Parts: sequence; structure tokens; C-alpha cells
Amino acid sequence: MNTEDPALRAQLGGTHQPHARDGLLKLALGAIGVVYGDIGTSPLYSMKEVFVGHHPLTVDQLHIFGVVSLMFWSLMSIVTIKYVLMILRADNNGEGGSLALLALIQRRSQSGKRWGTSLVMLGVLATALFFGDCMITPAISVLSAVEGLATVEQGFDSFVLPIAVTIIIALFYLQSIGTAKVGRLFGPIMLIYFVVLAVLGLIHIAARPDILWALNPMWAVRFAANDGRLAFLALGSVVLCVTGAEALYADMGHFGRQPISWAWLFCVFPTLMLNYLGQGALLLSTPSAAENPFFLMAPEQWRLPLVILATMATVIASQAVITGAYSVVQQAVQLGLMPRIRIEHTSASEAGQIYIPSANWALLVMVLLLIFGFGESSNLAAAYGIAVTGTMFISTCMVGVLIYRVWKWPLYLVVAFEAVFLTIDGLYFASNLTKVPDGGWFPLMIASIVFLLLTTWSTGRKLMLERMREAAMPIKIFIDSAASSATRVSGTAVFMTSTPEGVPPALLHNLKHNRVLHDRVILLTVRVTNMPYFPEEDRFLHEDLGQGFHRVILRYGFMEEPDVPAHLKGFGGCGAEFRMMETSFFLSRQTLLASERPGMAVWREKLFAWMLRNAESAMEFFRLPTNRVVELGSQIEI
Repeated sequence: MNTEDPALRAQLGGTHQPHARDGLLKLALGAIGVVYGDIGTSPLYSMKEVFVGHHPLTVDQLHIFGVVSLMFWSLMSIVTIKYVLMILRADNNGEGGSLALLALIQRRSQSGKRWGTSLVMLGVLATALFFGDCMITPAISVLSAVEGLATVEQGFDSFVLPIAVTIIIALFYLQSIGTAKVGRLFGPIMLIYFVVLAVLGLIHIAARPDILWALNPMWAVRFAANDGRLAFLALGSVVLCVTGAEALYADMGHFGRQPISWAWLFCVFPTLMLNYLGQGALLLSTPSAAENPFFLMAPEQWRLPLVILATMATVIASQAVITGAYSVVQQAVQLGLMPRIRIEHTSASEAGQIYIPSANWALLVMVLLLIFGFGESSNLAAAYGIAVTGTMFISTCMVGVLIYRVWKWPLYLVVAFEAVFLTIDGLYFASNLTKVPDGGWFPLMIASIVFLLLTTWSTGRKLMLERMREAAMPIKIFIDSAASSATRVSGTAVFMTSTPEGVPPALLHNLKHNRVLHDRVILLTVRVTNMPYFPEEDRFLHEDLGQGFHRVILRYGFMEEPDVPAHLKGFGGCGAEFRMMETSFFLSRQTLLASERPGMAVWREKLFAWMLRNAESAMEFFRLPTNRVVELGSQIEI
């Protein structure tokens, strides 16, 4: 993974926070629509899964009060305390998410290599689990909403699967258009949805106010004391009420910490709890409603409108997860964990509006396979919890390193924090592991595949760069020998190189075959730093090597899109202004040969070579002018 220049390791750089310009209420409304779509749709299936899922409970007062109590204190401890009050403070110049947290710790920590490998593995594993979450969320959310049709009319059962598949295909098909305009409707629609959640809950609470006693944590304790094994198994379904908590942190760069916190504390959390209390009150009065308590809360004449509203909410939740997947893929590419892939911009004014075709269609295929393979939301619920709890457990581990190494908390406070939240997350994760045979194997399989691909690319790239350094000729020797013997021609030649040492292979091959050198030769390395956005005034590092040769390092943040020609035009450190019609870009295309040399297993070397062949060309990725690029090939053994 590329890291920024050591001289800048202590520098925070300019904080890129475009959300600071917008009003707090407007941003909070946007956060309600985007950030809380996932956790906001959890009431559709959480209570149902607890009582009629893979480990069903008897619908009586002890279990209803115990489950509602567990849900309240889970939302309070995991979401409110851990995420809203603690983890949201760990922003990387305004950006959040597992990879942003990893980059922040690596940049700010003074622990050197001691934490390096383990932290990278944790960040990569969290990212791998996140992709499993991205596949399951649209499937379970849309299915659970459309299944509400069965509460309207029993004969609608046969239409659930076709309608859900149609919605999913339409959702992914529309991604290439962009969501900027549609996104403006997300906040108001979700606000209406949350108001409906609260109203439905209040109606049933008014009928059975004794449900409010469930907020007492002693009911959770009594539930566990009555049947510890059943209470432990129930945790695997109770945790569904906090699915989407990771989105609070991942989407911080879009809205900011304060709007996300306000939206949770003053809207989302109260309305969710009112609805869960209302579902509990309904079950106290009508135990048979456990088959689908969310939709049965509404009077019969209002169930179809509720199904429509819930379906809209699940589409919004799915959209937020899909957009989040694009952002994580972009971060992974920039941080050197994935090969270059095609990224399209769907908005001329909003940098965050991107579309990644390969990720989009891969997600669609996997979501459809999930829908057809599992058939109904209850089956998918078994697969859902592992991805969520695994990611939360890893986040707690990484935050422990942050508060100890970066925030300099006293050791006893760090131990206390980690002990409490690792215990909570560990119990939820362990409970979900019991569901592996029932569907929990799916996110584990996806996470294993993604983890293998990410680590293969990262390790293979590191080995390739090491082999290139081994074979590289010292630049001073090259300049002294070549500058006096080669014919110089007018213009500028930019040789793109991955390493800022030695002579780029493309320069050696160009001199060997064409026997000429341009008047100005730029050895350009593009480096992605651990900052989300790099300050413009420090973007270039320049070294004049003499005789028309210049070494230039162009630095970007991991949330930025490289545009080499645009930045070179504004750089005056190499003499005359860069004119693209007088500038040629030379690229090296490596052909990898698998070998028995130490590093990776041969089969992983072949996998890395396949990934390299299918990566997007550097010409497109760096936005080089197509008619000014020359590619020269070479072979490397790894």
C-alpha cells in the first residue's frame, strides 16, 4: 500500500469538508435519507426473525420484554455510544469507513511497523465482509418489504418473488444514470417513513403502555437467566436491529459528524424504538401477529400503502449500500488494494457521484442469486448477521489501536473500552456463527474470496515493485551515459513509473529502440497518500536531475481521482509550461512470469498476473490524452 512521504507523516493537510457550507438541518435530512436507510428498514424483519426465525421464541411476556429490552440496549450501546459518540470522532480529514480509519491510524500512529501488517489485514477483512453486506442488504430489504403483500391478500404470495426481482433489476439498471436528482427525494421520503414508524408504534403503545417496562435492562437479564442457551441464540436475530450501523461512519464524508449525530439522536433512534415498542405491544395483545408484526401493526385498509412506502424505503436503503460499495471500491483502488478499474462520473458538480460498471453488474448478479437461492427474507436473515457483526467486531479492534496509539488514552481506559465492546460484539458474532449451516456460510465465502483477491493484488504489486527496483539502473549513471550519446529531439517526454527510484523500463526501451531523448524528460510517479484529499500547494515533489531530466512525484488523496494532464499544466517547477500537443507519455506494460522465487505461491502469482492483465489501462485511469501515449512492454518474474 502506498503511503505518503515521511516528511508529511505528521501533516494533516487541508480538510476537505464540503458539507460545512450547507445548513445543519438540510444535511441532517440528507443523512436520514442516505445514512439511515439500512438501519431504518430493520423493523421490517428484525422482530419477525426473533420469534419465527431459525430459533423461534415463545410469544409471551418474558420473551417479548426481554427481546425489546435487548434491542433498546443494543441500539443504545452499539449505535449511540460506540458509533455516534465514539467512532464518528475518528474522521480522516472528514472521511470515514474501515479503509479511511486504517489510513488514519497508519498516518498518525507512531508505532511504526509493529501494527502495520495486522492493521492492514483487519482493514482488508472488514472491507471483504462489507461486500457481503452489500449483496445481502438489497435482497433482504426488498424481499421483506414486498412480502408485506401477503398481509394485504393471501393470494399475493406468488407475486412476491417476481416483483422483488423486477425492482432489483430496475434499481441496478438505473445506476448508470446517476442518483443526484433522485437522491434529493430520499430525505423527505425516509422522513415520512420514520414518522409512520413512530405513529404505528405510538398507537399500539397507547393500547398496552406496560410495554414501556421493557426498557428496563433487567428484563434482558431475566430473559438470559430463564434460558441462557435460547437467549444466546436469539442474539443472532436481535442484532438485525443494528444492521446499517457501520453506514454512520462510512458516510461521514458526505454529511459530517454533527448532522449524522443529530439525525440519529432526534429522529431515527426515537422513531425506531417507538416502532419496536409498538411491535412488542402488538405481540402482547395478539401473539399470532409474530408472523409479520411490522405490517400487521397497520389497520387492514392501510397495509397496501404501508407496503408501498416500505418498498420505497428499502429501495433507498439498497441505493445507499450500492453507492457505498462504489466508494469503497474507489478507495481500495486508490490505496493499492485493487487493480485499476473503470470509474464513471454521473455528475459534473458532485465528485462523489460515481458509477463503476463492473462492480454494479457483479452486485446485481449476486443479489439475484441470493433472491432465487434463499427465496424469502427469513432465510436471508441467517446470512445477514455474520457480515454485520464481523465488521463491527473489527471496527472495535481498530478503534482500540486508534484511541491508544493516536488519541493517547490511558491504558486502563483502552482496556475497559475494548473489554466492554469486544464482549458485546463477540457475543453477537458468536451467536451468528450458529447460523453458518443455514446461510451464514454465504458472507463468509464472499469475504474469503474478496480477502484473497485484495491480499493477492496488494502482495503481488509489492513483489512486482521490488523486482523492478532490483533490475533498475541508477538514474545518475543513466543520465551521464545517455545524455552525451543519444540524439535529443524537441518536446517533452513523461515516463510514468511506479517507483521513484532508478530508470523506468519504458525509458530504457525507448532509448534502446528509438535512440533518441526529448529535450525535457520527466520521470513521473503518481502516489496515493493516506489523506482523503491532498492539499494543492504540496501536491508536487520535484527534483532537477540535470541535463533536462526531472524527477516528479504527484500526490493525491485516496478519495481523489487522478488527472495527470490537468495537474501538469499548472505545475511550473520543470521550466516551460506543459503543452499537451508537444508532450508524449510513455507507459510500461509488464507481462508477469510466475516463478518459484519466494513471495507467493505459484497459483497466486498466476492469479495476480490475470488481475494485472484485466486492469484498466494507465492511460484511461490517469486521463492521459489518447493520441499522445506510447506503451512499451517488458517481462518480470515474481
